[in-house]
Amino acid sequence: MYYLVGKHHVPRRLNARPFFRYESFSSTQAALSNVLTESMALLAKIAKCEVRIHSSPIKIFQTRFITRSYSNAPPMVKMYIDGQFVDSKATEFTNVHDPATNQLLYRTPKCTRDEMESAVQSARKTYEKWRHTSVLTRQNLMLKYQALIREHSKEIAANLVKENGKTLADAEGDVLRGLQVVDACTSIPMLQMGESTTNIATDMDIISYKIPLGVTASICPFNFPAMIPLWSFPISVACGNAAILKPSERVPGASMILADLFTKAGAPAGLLNVIHGQHAAVDFICEHPDIKAVSFVGSDQAGKYIYKQSSAHGKRVQCNMGAKNHCVVLPDANKNKTLSQITGAAFGAAGQRCMALSVAIFVGKSKEWIPELVEAAKKLKVNAGHVPGTDLGPVISPQAKQRINELVESGVKEGAKLPLDGRGIVVSGFENGNFVGPTVLTDVKPTMKCYTEEIFGPVLSCMFADTTDEAIDIINKNPYGNGTAVFTTNGATARAFVNRIEAGQVGINVPIPVPLPMFSFTGNKGSFLGDINFYGKYGVNFHTQTKTVTQLWRSSDATDIASSTAMPTMQ
Repeated sequence: MYYLVGKHHVPRRLNARPFFRYESFSSTQAALSNVLTESMALLAKIAKCEVRIHSSPIKIFQTRFITRSYSNAPPMVKMYIDGQFVDSKATEFTNVHDPATNQLLYRTPKCTRDEMESAVQSARKTYEKWRHTSVLTRQNLMLKYQALIREHSKEIAANLVKENGKTLADAEGDVLRGLQVVDACTSIPMLQMGESTTNIATDMDIISYKIPLGVTASICPFNFPAMIPLWSFPISVACGNAAILKPSERVPGASMILADLFTKAGAPAGLLNVIHGQHAAVDFICEHPDIKAVSFVGSDQAGKYIYKQSSAHGKRVQCNMGAKNHCVVLPDANKNKTLSQITGAAFGAAGQRCMALSVAIFVGKSKEWIPELVEAAKKLKVNAGHVPGTDLGPVISPQAKQRINELVESGVKEGAKLPLDGRGIVVSGFENGNFVGPTVLTDVKPTMKCYTEEIFGPVLSCMFADTTDEAIDIINKNPYGNGTAVFTTNGATARAFVNRIEAGQVGINVPIPVPLPMFSFTGNKGSFLGDINFYGKYGVNFHTQTKTVTQLWRSSDATDIASSTAMPTMQ
């Protein structure tokens, strides 16, 4: 027998027994009872299914990290301290808007000093126990955490779309690249291995260990709300530390979900604490004596300040900052693939990547490809991130949009040409959004403001060079050194480019050469302050200190113990 429930056509065999046959009344009644029981159970399952289908998945998490308001005031983001979501007593807040509509979503508190202090004390207390856990226990936590992030990746991505404006595909990539760092952390038993040499001298051995630092802190930017937190605190915890996380006040949701999942994975209360704020929170982290190391990703101005303040207070610091990433296009490159890759790298994520391709140097006749590049950029779909088929969403704020527009205008005033202008774009249904369409500037010179400043938007500046040497010289004179790329089919040319270029990360026919986490993110020059880079082996070195033990056990002191069955006597 089969039946239908509501609008859901659910073919299902209710009872294996032949229902219509000659039976006693009691057995027929029992069969009907079974049918009713199974029907009710299936209805309950369908109801649960409908809740998942018709409700935004992120709302399940929001009910945990958002304080609902019963007045006209918008809801407030909670803190995460000692394994619990906690309401802040702050009186100052930062508004969180949907970049596609500028609708107010909720408010992020500027945590009080007492609240931030309680987070550090919770981390400190937990660290004293966590530092003594076995490396296998820490590995097991990473394995469980890895599985939970993968299971809930859609919910995290949905939050990124809402708060940051990313397209869904880009948001899922954000989560994946962070997850890959957690994947690498599952190798912590090998990554944290020390070194040893036996018989360095007669009967003498030397052993070195990588031991944790204590409490570490991460200060994160708005453009990668999931990936950047996952660059730092999982490595720190896997190395035996406890962590404080301060997400960008404009995109707090992903960090709150990640903290919740971390506890669900089995992390002890206090191992990860999340605080919120702006300048006061940054100063607190830089100056607190119990915080031993600080990781930062963000703007030049903030990075230089954090590096100076943290260093002055005796902390280990790593700061990834601004960038101006160039690519060199040689005439022998594969034209179609090159233009496709440049288009994606320049305009994807609305240009809000520290590794976005913001400058293309066309060598020789390759400059004739620019009209085709412009046509490819025109085909990109600009819309709200949740709309299917969208290639790039809005930028983070009206202020960011205004700054992008002003830098484009400055380029035009200084003599650059503008074959594609995305500044006036209006997206139907999202007229209040912070949208900037793909924009191409050509004939850009190194002295122009649109070149010297990081635009951080969907703007590609095109420059021309007669030779590869001239292109390399332009790149090496730029103060930044995050990444660069060359497009060519000549291996010898590519090898010469790699050997002569100064940027820390180089792509050969790869426009955004961000290393996978078995390696490290190695931006240099003005793009990085510190001595040890993010994630990979360098990340482990940053979050540990080395203890070296020199031990002497003289062979002549060895005791030859033999069992004796004779009556013991006094010697």
